[in-house]
Amino acid sequence: MIDKVKGAFKGKAVEPSSQLVATTIPRSEHQVSRQHFSENALKVLYRLHNSGFQAYLVGGCIRDVMLGAEPKDFDVTTDATPEQIKDLFRNCRLIGRRFRLAHIVFGREIIEVATFRGHHESTEEGESKVSKQSNDGQLLRDNVFGSIEEDAQRRDFTINAMYYNIADFSIRDFAGGMQAIVDRKITLIGDPETRYKEDPVRMLRAIRFAVKLNMSISPETANPIKQMAPLLANIPPARLFEEVLKLLLSGQGLETYRLLKEYHLFDLLFPQLGPLLSQPQSKEVKFVEQVLTNTDNRINTGQRVTPAFIFAAFMWYPLEERCQQHMTEGGLNHFDAFNLALNDVMHRQIQRIMIPKRFSIPIREIWQLQNRLPKRYGRRAYQMLEHPKFRAAYDFLLLRGQIEGGELFELANWWTDFQEADESGRKHMLKVLREQDGGPPRRPRRHRKKPKTSS
Repeated sequence: MIDKVKGAFKGKAVEPSSQLVATTIPRSEHQVSRQHFSENALKVLYRLHNSGFQAYLVGGCIRDVMLGAEPKDFDVTTDATPEQIKDLFRNCRLIGRRFRLAHIVFGREIIEVATFRGHHESTEEGESKVSKQSNDGQLLRDNVFGSIEEDAQRRDFTINAMYYNIADFSIRDFAGGMQAIVDRKITLIGDPETRYKEDPVRMLRAIRFAVKLNMSISPETANPIKQMAPLLANIPPARLFEEVLKLLLSGQGLETYRLLKEYHLFDLLFPQLGPLLSQPQSKEVKFVEQVLTNTDNRINTGQRVTPAFIFAAFMWYPLEERCQQHMTEGGLNHFDAFNLALNDVMHRQIQRIMIPKRFSIPIREIWQLQNRLPKRYGRRAYQMLEHPKFRAAYDFLLLRGQIEGGELFELANWWTDFQEADESGRKHMLKVLREQDGGPPRRPRRHRKKPKTSS
């Protein structure tokens, strides 16, 4: 597909400017076909078109087809307003405050439909025509509708400003997206500093696209990132949670993490962990990189992963550091210091990235089980095997043991052997453990005396 792009469009790229003018590529000069797209997306496009509205597929699905990848998300853009879209589709729901969107629901598939966005102009005609910015230039509300040319200018990257027209199957390229694919460059449309101020998450998206698409970030797009990274603190924690999942659960988490570190973005997301990663060969760095390596391997082999494990790992060493601080400065015992530190670390992290309870509760359990796994006498080992979070806690311990070695490594190996042993083998392991560690002796059973019966 890229070879076709090189041959057909070299020299036709349009540089981003204040007034974007489309290069129209007719169907005969590109290989993007309806067969690449979801049937439901085509249904939406045709209904809008047949109702007299403009209808285009835009963004990632066009880009992915050009790169020879299978598109997963199909975003539609149109000149119909959200209310007009809702009138056309019974299976439509309107969402969003920052910018209103229509979601057309087909079972598990959702086709997102957006009205062409316009420029920020003050008006008193109603909320649908109003935009609002913070003092830092961040867009807080963006319900401004406009033309397709204005919409293209509002797109973030040149590779995402290509529109597939269902009316004649042509592609309208407004910002040199075709050439950007050939050059393998991630480039913002417009002035990078202004665009980052409008939405600081674009810095994270630049990193994600660069890794995902195996592209480089153009110098003009990359240069302001380090200086403007602190603007991420203005993003709602709930939105950052969704963005972090896209970054770290992409199957390329390790490479993404390294690029985030390079551009000083990782420390803004995980402010407690960041300072502990200053030494390249430290146990903290090795631990984080091994977690991400394992996660990438699981994702790329179709295995299940949970964000709880990654977040538990990213906060583990800050938790240990805080626990030690409570013990040293407050004179607390380990149990009390650990539980106090657990709350401290979790509270501080969710101020930056909101972690839903469905993940924060398992995180706490994984951490707490690290203190219970060394206690294996009597029935405790069997009870531990039955704990719902045993497997996650064991995997966590195994990883710690691989990185830190010593007693942790031996403990992890013991639990590995205990899981694989049969019943007699497990009893023998527990007996040996008591003899080696001088654990509590088994209490003899007390037999109740049978009551005397009167004759």
